[in-house]
Amino acid sequence: MSSYRELTPEELSNRCDCLAFGFETTEELKPLDGIIGQGRAASAMAFGLAIKRSGYNIFVSGLTGTGRSSYTRAIVSRTAINEKVPEDWCYVYNFKDPDKPICINLPAGMGFKLQRDMKKLVKSLKIKIPKAFDGEAYEKQKSQIVQEYQEKSSQFMEGFNEYAKVHGFVVRKSEQGLATVPLLDGKPMEEKDYINMSPEDRRRLEEASFNVQNKLMETMKHIRELEKAVRDKIEHLETKIALVAVEQPVMELKEKYGQHKNVLDYLQSVQREIIQNIEDFRNTDKGEQEELDLVEKIRVKDFTLKYQVNLLVDHRDTKGAPVVFESNPKYHNLLGKIEYESNMGVVTTDFSKIKPGSLHLANGGYIIINMSDILRSPETWEGLKRALKTGSIAIENIYAMAGIVSGGMKPEPIPLNVKVIIIGSAQIYQALYSYDEDFRKLFKIKADFDIDMYSDAENCLKYAQFISSHCEKKELLHFDRSAVACVIEYSRRLAEHKQKLSTRFNDIVEILYEADAWARIDGAGLVTRDSVKKAISQKIYRSNRIEEKMQEYIDTGIVLISTEERVVGQVNGLSVLDFGDYSFGKPSRITAVTFAGEKGIVNIEREVEMSGSIHDKGVLILTGYLGERFAQEIPLSIAASICFEQLYDGVEGDSASSTELYALLSSLAEVPIKQYIAVTGSVNQKGEIQPIGGVNEKIEGFYQTCKVRGLKGDEGVMIPHQNVVNLMLNDEVIDAVKAGKFHIYPVRTIEEGIEILTDVPAGVRDQDGRYPGETVFHKVQKKVEKFAKLLDELESEE
Repeated sequence: MSSYRELTPEELSNRCDCLAFGFETTEELKPLDGIIGQGRAASAMAFGLAIKRSGYNIFVSGLTGTGRSSYTRAIVSRTAINEKVPEDWCYVYNFKDPDKPICINLPAGMGFKLQRDMKKLVKSLKIKIPKAFDGEAYEKQKSQIVQEYQEKSSQFMEGFNEYAKVHGFVVRKSEQGLATVPLLDGKPMEEKDYINMSPEDRRRLEEASFNVQNKLMETMKHIRELEKAVRDKIEHLETKIALVAVEQPVMELKEKYGQHKNVLDYLQSVQREIIQNIEDFRNTDKGEQEELDLVEKIRVKDFTLKYQVNLLVDHRDTKGAPVVFESNPKYHNLLGKIEYESNMGVVTTDFSKIKPGSLHLANGGYIIINMSDILRSPETWEGLKRALKTGSIAIENIYAMAGIVSGGMKPEPIPLNVKVIIIGSAQIYQALYSYDEDFRKLFKIKADFDIDMYSDAENCLKYAQFISSHCEKKELLHFDRSAVACVIEYSRRLAEHKQKLSTRFNDIVEILYEADAWARIDGAGLVTRDSVKKAISQKIYRSNRIEEKMQEYIDTGIVLISTEERVVGQVNGLSVLDFGDYSFGKPSRITAVTFAGEKGIVNIEREVEMSGSIHDKGVLILTGYLGERFAQEIPLSIAASICFEQLYDGVEGDSASSTELYALLSSLAEVPIKQYIAVTGSVNQKGEIQPIGGVNEKIEGFYQTCKVRGLKGDEGVMIPHQNVVNLMLNDEVIDAVKAGKFHIYPVRTIEEGIEILTDVPAGVRDQDGRYPGETVFHKVQKKVEKFAKLLDELESEE
């Protein structure tokens, strides 16, 4: 039998030498500025922020807790503070089409000034215009026009009266207007007089009446023309008075905003509208009366509203480019909305009810959104893409878009210039890149955050500076160098690698906070190694209730695990149970039974649909290995059943495939396997052992089971040799190995493993394809030949 290697205590972990640090406590260190271990992501982020081109938005990819969100906020804020403050945006009334409010952009701070100036303008005109029309000059000119009209109209009527009198008629007023009545002997003719007239006299009277009526119509026509001329004169006078009252204050605003054509056009429209609706301002004194009814109050409000400015985005207090972190990116929160109100049972809206979204507030700067939040509202994602593709923000009624309601306002879209930064997982990025054709055009920069980094001296010092930064920012007790070393060791454990550090800084920060708390409870002035170790152990204790329960089942014999004798066709495999906040390893009994047949290897978990596809693949690989080793000249005429005993949940992964193969070989060779050595590792068809995950949890789980039963000195675990670099075991296991009470074997091939488990040589095939006697493979070969012969004899008998 070939010799096999055991790992030394030094190979089971990578302890950090605190004496190598050039400081005593973190108080001596300069706090870390920036992020560590994310060079690729930081470089991508810097480039993405520097390039100001359409489509170069950024997707920040990585696991939660790697510092992606905090770093994104920090670097974006640092970049934005040195950039230009963007323009203010306002919505104003569209006098030509009220359903399409007009947007106006102004330099930062001027939007508020325009809003304030328009309020002052309306307020002053409500006083100035009524006074202008109450003045003596206006009344005098108006009276003169009216007097002139009255004189001329009187002249027309007097002329007509004379004409009528000459022709024997007099003018009388009636409910229907003016009427001509014939005279007889200087008195109005009565009906009997008309009846008694001769036909000739009646004809002459009717001709005279016709002529008088025509003259009356001609006279009234002149009077109506005179009235129209008077109205035109009065209107011209009022326009002139209004223009004098309005033109000066509006001209002052035009001079103030003379460099902004859009404001000048708006002010010109305002002036024209005020003059055309001057009566609104002349009657404002009614609005001040307490006895005004509700309808009148609403009317007064509406007439002043159209001259106001809806300041949508106000940057008067903004420093640099805006940075918006939208934590609730629903459609209206992101793209803005139009609010409604109910007046006397009627739902109404106007341009002043237009409210901004996050994109409006971030326009000219940056917006940061978590993709998981966007996915809860699919219409938000479509709206965001539409805004980026069109380069404008259109505030729309989402119900109108869905066809639920119709009509409503359509504000003028606002041009969009924003850098969108989305934070999400690598899986979401891949799905969007593969299935959303717009995504790859709009998000051309990927900042990919890694989950670990190399544990060299430079990064260890940066880790210490990171701790120092949190001590300063969060007012924690400073850490001495032994505590820093312990945190680094914990980070290596999280990274599952001796030469790497974890970048899951959220998990590290939790330990910093909790170590600080334990140090304060103990009354210490510094956080020491003991405080950090206590924080780690207590964190585990708060979450390991299920682990203790499962260990109790093993200890009481409810779950059958043997750690002493040797058994044919039975191996202790190792698995990891992950409950989200805590994961741990536990042994599982795996058994194999072989017999003559042609069914091949039957995986019981697969048959009852309790296994995943990766596990099923691992089992199928076993057939390939057996065929390559033992069925080159005869058919592999065996039937085998493999089972994870007392497994009541599903099983996934191929880390037990080597364990299942050892059980098969043991059953075929009828060679017992040591139950005090547990096994983990996957295998390929060539018999090479392949690495697995969770190696530390698996070793510690089996060690715990053996420790409770009392270590005899033979117990141990076989692991893939590639996983040696992943070992960061706890002190208790390392001490047991150091004392020779526990053993860890790195294995490269199935041959090495079966020798360790059985103390029997595996055997090497000679040129004739035979294995030496008294080897495991020889016994397996003999059993395979026996099964093949039995099946051949049965077929011959048939």
